[in-house]
Amino acid sequence: MLRSLRRLLLKSLLWFIAGSFLLVLALRWVPPPGTALMVERKIESWVDGKPIDLQRTWRSWDQLPDDLKIAVIASEDQKFAYHWGFDVEAIKAALSHNQQGGSVRGASTLSQQVAKNLFLWSGRSWLRKGIEVWFTGLIELLWPKERILEVYLNSAEWADGVFGAEAAARHHFNIGASYLSARQASLLAAVLPNPRQFDAGRPSGYVNQRANWIRRQMRQLGGSHYLDQLQAPRPAWWAK
Repeated sequence: MLRSLRRLLLKSLLWFIAGSFLLVLALRWVPPPGTALMVERKIESWVDGKPIDLQRTWRSWDQLPDDLKIAVIASEDQKFAYHWGFDVEAIKAALSHNQQGGSVRGASTLSQQVAKNLFLWSGRSWLRKGIEVWFTGLIELLWPKERILEVYLNSAEWADGVFGAEAAARHHFNIGASYLSARQASLLAAVLPNPRQFDAGRPSGYVNQRANWIRRQMRQLGGSHYLDQLQAPRPAWWAK
């Protein structure tokens, strides 16, 4: 009985490894039709009895404005071009901060957020975090950095039921994503820590202040020139 159970668990694990590898590999070229977070939001609306109309329109890398790409990197993951999915220094700093009590600080990279949004559920647990590490590793191994950022910008939540840069630009500013200004891009990036609470179209003082900081960071990173580094070879992960 115990041997049969072990055999079943091993077979299930092998199927999971092979299936997840093939899925992530396919999504290197195929636009994801949806995300686990979108499904979660839809289920929440059914449970709450508050219907929600999910909005999302895929836009390719060339259709997404450089200002938004840089704004998100400046806001969420300034080492995006150089790491292999995990910012070890940020993780150590977050752990040290959290051990002191008070508000909980995260240290998720853009790659980790893509893994979570696409494949996993919200909430904090060691199981979810462990699966997130697996999918993050696959994404970094199988996708170029430009693809990771492209999927992120098409999957991020920017308001209730509003997913992706195109839907966000239309929802908050009544324009297409390709027409976003640097200020509008920074406002969208500024609300990402809590897009269901903050409004990029009607920014609070805090959001405006954060957007101003993001624009300064965008300039310090080199603006659109930073994107050239996404194609540069990264150091081997074991050399980090």
